[in-house]
Amino acid sequence: MKIQFDSEADALYLRLLGGEVTDSESIEPDVVYDYDAKNQVVGVEVLRVRTNLPNLATKALPFKS
Repeated sequence: MKIQFDSEADALYLRLLGGEVTDSESIEPDVVYDYDAKNQVVGVEVLRVRTNLPNLATKALPFKS
């Protein structure tokens, strides 16, 4: 799993599997699932991280930017 945090976009992306993203679905406000051709979830994007996860210590974790 790869974790990326974009501080400018205030978005967190969890890459669960390799492969090409072929579809995306907003499952609830500010949470998007990315799917591959086999309909497997390959990634999860959380938007508005500072609002939705205010206690997440993003500076202390080794995120790639």
